[in-house]
Amino acid sequence: MVVVNQTFANKFFPDESPIGKHFTFDPKKPDEIEIVGLVKDAKYATQREETRPTTYLPWRQDMRWMTGANFQLRATGDPTAMIAAVRQVVREIDENLPVTNVKTQVERANETLQMERLFAKLVTLFGLLAQQLASIGLFGVLAYAVSQRTHEIGIRMALGASQTDVLKMILRQGMALTIIGVALGLAGAYVLTKYLESWMQLSKMLYGVKPTDPMTYCVIAVLLTVVALIACDIPARRATKVDPMIALRCE
Repeated sequence: MVVVNQTFANKFFPDESPIGKHFTFDPKKPDEIEIVGLVKDAKYATQREETRPTTYLPWRQDMRWMTGANFQLRATGDPTAMIAAVRQVVREIDENLPVTNVKTQVERANETLQMERLFAKLVTLFGLLAQQLASIGLFGVLAYAVSQRTHEIGIRMALGASQTDVLKMILRQGMALTIIGVALGLAGAYVLTKYLESWMQLSKMLYGVKPTDPMTYCVIAVLLTVVALIACDIPARRATKVDPMIALRCE
């Protein structure tokens, strides 16, 4: 008698209940094993592993592969406080029976996710660093470009242009360049991501988000656009507040 998981049932008994069905691991003994239960799929080693057809046998039914056993205990409160009591109970049953590797389910789950969490932290760190460098570079280039137009701004204001007109002109020109750059950057990022996804199976390293997640692209695009807007606005406002005669003498 065995209990099988959902993947086993879907593969070998599709569109029907596996309960009561028979199968065998030994061709010489057909219909040797009867399925008496069905359980949901579970992962044991890592979160990345593919769920395979699995059977669960009573340990007394087949001792050939019995090298150890895991015992699970549900507790209320702090489970670590019960370790000493559990060891004592096992010792009273069989003092030669070792109890090792005592851990909570949370600890075991965290161990399987150590590499994934380290990878996520490193990617987040480098992503934030790249985003900050891009923002600083964008701010510096646009701010310098606007400051170099102080002489032009002075001429326009001397000819009667208002501060609002000059500010709109600079923002319009600066944002046009920014939008073109962001669009090209998003297109390049999408193409590169698709390449990385097929090359190194990037999707398996991400959880809860796709490599081409629209929200991520939108957030980055909006952030860089806001940085560009600030980079154009601050020096432009500063330049429009300068007296036109002083601005005309600027080199």
